[in-house]
Amino acid sequence: MKLLLTSGGVTNPSIRSELVDLLGKPIEESDALLIPTAQWGHPMCSPQTVWMSTAGRWPDQTGLTELGWRSVGVLELSALPTIGRERWEPWVTAADALLVDGGEAIYLIRWMRESGLADLLPSLADTVWVGVSAGSMVMTPRIGRQFVEWDVDGTDEALGVVDFSIFPHLDYPGWASNSSESAVRWAAEIEGRSFAIDDATAIAVHGHDVRVISEGKWRELNV
Repeated sequence: MKLLLTSGGVTNPSIRSELVDLLGKPIEESDALLIPTAQWGHPMCSPQTVWMSTAGRWPDQTGLTELGWRSVGVLELSALPTIGRERWEPWVTAADALLVDGGEAIYLIRWMRESGLADLLPSLADTVWVGVSAGSMVMTPRIGRQFVEWDVDGTDEALGVVDFSIFPHLDYPGWASNSSESAVRWAAEIEGRSFAIDDATAIAVHGHDVRVISEGKWRELNV
C-alpha cells in the first residue's frame, strides 16, 4: 500500500502532485472511497461534520471528495461486519484510493480490525491510503496519550504500518494543545521517530521511501 499521510488533507499543489504520482494516473481517472468512521469516536465531531466531509462542504477548503475523482463512494467500517466480507472486499480492492478522514484514531483502529480492513491492507499493493489527521495517525506505532479521546483508559498503540508517529495540526490557530511546545512534550513521551506536521504538509510513504512534502511547517523529532 502507498501512503499519503496528511494533517489537513490535500491542501496545496505540492500534496496534490504527490497524490497523482502515487496513483500513477490522473485523479480524474481514479476511483476513491471515503472512510468517515473516525469521526464517530471524537467528541468534536457530529452527524453534521460527517456530512460536510462526505459532501465536501468544509468552509474555506477543498475536501477529499472534491478533488475531481472519476467516482467517489462512502465506506462506513462499522457497517461492514453486518454485510459480509464477500460483498465489501471487492469494493475496496477496486478502489484506487481510500480517503480516510480524521476524528478519533483509536476508534478508527477498532473498526479497521473488527471490519477486517486491517487484515486486507497488506494485499492492497497499488492502493493509495490518503489519511487526514487520525486517518494518518492510525498507520503509526503510537498516537500519544494526549490524542486518545475514546476508550481513554485503553492503549494509544496504533497499527504500526510505518515506523514513525505523527503530531498533526502543528501550530494550528487557536489550538494551544497543538503548539510546537506541545509537540516536543508529546515526542518525549512517544520516544520513537516522529514528525510534527501542519495542515500544509504531508508524508508520502512508498515501500522504504519516506518523504515530507510541505508548503508549510514541519519538524522531525526524536532524531
